[in-house]
Amino acid sequence: MIGALRSTVGVVSVGAALPERVVSNEEISRRVDTSDAWIVERTGIHERRVAADDEFVADLGARAAEQALDRSGLAPADIDLVVCATTSPDNFFPAAAVTIAERVGCHSAGAYDLAAACSGFSYAVAQAVSQLQSGLAQHALVVGSDTLTKVIDPDDRGTCILFGDGAGAVVLAAGAGPETTVGVELGADGSGAEHLFVRALAPGGKFMEMNGREVFKFGARVMVDSIERVTRACGLAPADVDWIVPHQANRRIIDHAVKKLGVEPDRVLMNLDRYANTSAGSIPIALEEAWADGRVQRGQSVLMIGFGGGLTWGSCLLPWAGNGPDGGPA
Repeated sequence: MIGALRSTVGVVSVGAALPERVVSNEEISRRVDTSDAWIVERTGIHERRVAADDEFVADLGARAAEQALDRSGLAPADIDLVVCATTSPDNFFPAAAVTIAERVGCHSAGAYDLAAACSGFSYAVAQAVSQLQSGLAQHALVVGSDTLTKVIDPDDRGTCILFGDGAGAVVLAAGAGPETTVGVELGADGSGAEHLFVRALAPGGKFMEMNGREVFKFGARVMVDSIERVTRACGLAPADVDWIVPHQANRRIIDHAVKKLGVEPDRVLMNLDRYANTSAGSIPIALEEAWADGRVQRGQSVLMIGFGGGLTWGSCLLPWAGNGPDGGPA
């Protein structure tokens, strides 16, 4: 599905949360047959954050959500909807979103989880936009939180080097700014499901399995194609977008997209060198860093593009309608 509409929905604030523990490439290379140089050359990753044994999706998600809510200027009671994108939830049920909503004080908001792997944050934002645009909600809190290191075989070189843990969150609001064009594309190709998965009911363990070559090819193709389609639907070219916030999967995928799309590299947010692939958390974590250092300005366009297991992809083009890090207009 793809579409564009005139809307006053915008992103008004962002937050992020990361575990304290830093795991370097050197530490991993002491356990599996790899090296810092090998990992950096193939992925661009130098280190990642790993959740503590007693630290889970709802813990990181609540910290990110609280920060985003504090920065929004809204009260918890103002939030109508809480959506948590995750594929590594603490429990089958209740949803992590329910726990997050309770911890940040959104006691009467609707709350649910959404599973679309590394595309989950884009999917969750798209759902929130539709609720806000329809008038069923005025303010939505969207969280992306994953602790995939808990479902990765630490001895599998193909996956243990790629993933880290973390969470990010945004507050979206209807009437956040002047009417502008909002674009969304969501897609899935189930024929590629076998290339990246974690079995829920598998005897002998629940480790991630991944065909890295196929996932890489998919990501390199769909990132370019989806950005081109969603910007075209909005009457724009990729170069017209102020900020592209890609899923932080692999530096080579992002570099390929930058070249193919003809966009300025400094308009593409990247932090995978320090955090690796945090799945549903990667887009809002990167956005939070760019907001915190003052790069993201009010009225600028932000294009979020995710891709991952399913195989799924999702793009959302929205305006940044929030304040700057000093509390004043960005």
